[in-house]
Amino acid sequence: MKDKRLGNPLQRQGVQNTIAAIIAILIGMLVGLIVLLFTDASRAGEGMMAILTGGLTDLKNMGQVLYYATPLIMTGLSVGFAKKTGLFNIGAPGQYMMGAFAAVYVGVKWTFLPAGIHCIVAVLAACLFGAIWGILPGLLKAWRGINEVITCIMMNYIAMSMSNVLIRAFIYDRAKNQSFRPDETAELPKMGFDKIFVGESGTPSSVNAGIVVAIVLAIVVWVVLEKTKMGYELKACGFNKDAAKYAGISEKRNIVQAMIISGALAGIGGGLNYLAGAGTGIMVADTLAQQGFDGIAVALLGMSNPIAIIFTGILMAYLTVGGLAMQSFGFVSQVITIITSVIVYFAAFILFFSQIIAKFAKGKGEKQNANAEPGDSGQAPPAQPPTPPTEGGEQA
Repeated sequence: MKDKRLGNPLQRQGVQNTIAAIIAILIGMLVGLIVLLFTDASRAGEGMMAILTGGLTDLKNMGQVLYYATPLIMTGLSVGFAKKTGLFNIGAPGQYMMGAFAAVYVGVKWTFLPAGIHCIVAVLAACLFGAIWGILPGLLKAWRGINEVITCIMMNYIAMSMSNVLIRAFIYDRAKNQSFRPDETAELPKMGFDKIFVGESGTPSSVNAGIVVAIVLAIVVWVVLEKTKMGYELKACGFNKDAAKYAGISEKRNIVQAMIISGALAGIGGGLNYLAGAGTGIMVADTLAQQGFDGIAVALLGMSNPIAIIFTGILMAYLTVGGLAMQSFGFVSQVITIITSVIVYFAAFILFFSQIIAKFAKGKGEKQNANAEPGDSGQAPPAQPPTPPTEGGEQA
């Protein structure tokens, strides 16, 4: 008979991870509410409602959620892909910045390319530069055993300074202290989104084909990890490098390969963001790209599952749009940064929360089985001993 425990949804790993992620999000929102109360208690409720509903007030804001989600999904995929292979790619901000520079450079300088090809070449350049920025930490990890977290942090700051230097040297708009905008021929196609996601005033949102590219790449990453030999080898090295080596899998090759792919994904995120036709260039400033760090939260909340990362990326973008709506009540946008940071912090405890939920579900299941009738426990009743034969040689 069927075991009753199989019907308990709390014993499923996916359900446990989902509940744990929701707990982390709720804790982050609670901390945000406390901050709002300390800032202005009289309008804290309105500010929190703006965060919760800001992304749904009109179609334009819905489109903006998808626009902001595009780079977050890509950097989340970058961090999540590396995590699946046993690596912690904290270098996504630097890879994102180098990809952004490459895309904008091609978008500004290579205007001889036709419109249909120009944006594709710009995205490919972003992919290449992001991959290059990911390869060095991979090489140092594979051949010298240097922790990738240390080298990735160093590469982040090198990328920040180098992108500033390169922008000033080749594509600098002095009047705005930022790079020039990419040419219109390099902008991603709107795919009709500018006709759908329009505000009440008739102003379209900035969403474009980038969100489609991000979703498609998330599906491709899932297929690679779950359905291909390369994905199996990458995950095998992440789970147990010694066992993978014993099985003939090259650990060094897979480390470098994982960091190249991870860097390429983050670089594409930078390219998609600045090729969106939103009218912005890359600011020349001594700050790292926030999208890269937010990608860590996206990956942690999604438990590094590429499909789940799509939804957690949209969630983080939804909070961003809600934060912009919150500012109309006199609150500063840094409140969203605090909420995001708290979510990131508690997202690191998702595995801990999952284990608590699993123990609770296991204890509940054992209690139910103990109280169940023998015929309902999923086990056959004990066999009755044979009746001894009577004097006539027949069994009673």
